[in-house]
This record gives sequence, structure tokens and C-alpha cells, in this order.
Amino acid sequence: MGFLKKIAASIMCADMLNVQTELERLEKTDCDLLHLDVMDGVFVDNLALGPEWMASVKKQTNLPFDIHLATEMPEKYVEMFRFLQPETISFHIEAAAHPVLLIKRLKNYGIKPSIALNPVTPLEDILPYIDEVDQILLMTVPTGFAGQTFQQETLEKLRELKNILAQRNLQPLIEVDGNINTQTISWMKKAMPDVFVLGTSALFQGGDANSYQERIQEVRQTINAYR
Repeated sequence: MGFLKKIAASIMCADMLNVQTELERLEKTDCDLLHLDVMDGVFVDNLALGPEWMASVKKQTNLPFDIHLATEMPEKYVEMFRFLQPETISFHIEAAAHPVLLIKRLKNYGIKPSIALNPVTPLEDILPYIDEVDQILLMTVPTGFAGQTFQQETLEKLRELKNILAQRNLQPLIEVDGNINTQTISWMKKAMPDVFVLGTSALFQGGDANSYQERIQEVRQTINAYR
């Protein structure tokens, strides 16, 4: 695709006791998006990031929001978070009762609809909707927790998805999320996605003196080497 590759920082993986400082550090980088995971303790065995907290974050950053609803009943959560006017909201095909209606609702709100699927979910489940969405979020680990091992079988799914989009002349962005770093990006060289969610393994890890911009630049150099 002819789009510039984008970097999204997953704020859930940052130091949650010092979020303002973390946002200030991210503002000094060329990060493109702030990725925010919403978890309901039902669709996944975890809880994360409510609307009031996000509203506070929005006051502290100019980064566009990329919201990922890892929830049952995504229709309900879209209503809870739409006031934030995120750039994108991803909902899971595994949880949506009426994907077409939800996609239309997001468009009516001026929000780019994105459809997400877990590693175990076949691509066939999203194919009826790929001509209506602006983005497809391909999880490379099971949704719910940071620090999981990248599932290499998702590489074939990524290649297959790229081929399907090319055959149909469709151009939704492909976003990948789950242990995305320079090594796992190099594994995607035959089918590069468009949006890379960086979390613990590439951006917010400790143990070195590199700034966030230096870490993001290293990722961009890897992406550019395989474009």
C-alpha cells in the first residue's frame, strides 16, 4: 500500500503511576497514535482504561487516539467512548452482534471503524466487512495481557490478508499488536502492515538509556529496511 507506516504507542504498557511524564516523553517523539486498550474482564480476563481516565489523558496529549475495545457488547462501549472523538475504534468480530450496524454507527460519529480479530479467529470471519472498514487490527498475541510471546502462525494470516486486500483492490490499514519489536517486524518482511502498536518489548521496556524517540527510530529503520 502507498501509505506511510504509523507507530502507535500502547499506553497500557507505560508506567501507569507516572502517566503525565510518560505522555510528555511521547510528545517529544514522532509517534503517530496513542493506542488505548479497553478491557471489560469478560471478553478478556483483565480490566483496563475507562472513559474518565482517557478524558484526563486527552487533556495531556495531542496524539490522536486509537482505541481497541477488547470487550463484549462493543456497541455499548462505543457509546461510552465516542465523546473522546478518537481517530479509530477497533471492535472484535468475536464479540460484535451486528458488525455492519456498528461500522455504520462509527462512521456516523466521524470515527474510523476498525475490525479486530484474535490469533485463533479465521480470516473468513471478517471478510464480509473488510470493504466497509478503514482498518483491520490483527492481534499477534491473544488479547488481554502485555508481555506475551508473538504467535508466528499469525504471519501467514497477515500474508493472506494482504493478498485478499490486493485482489479486491481494497485499502484498509492493517494494524498489528502483540510483542511488536524489531525482531518480529523483520519476520513480516514479506507482508508489511501499516500500523505497528509498540508496547513493552519495543518501547516501554527498561534496562537501557535510550530515549523513546531512539527506540521508535530503531523500529522505523527496521520497517523501512523491509518495505
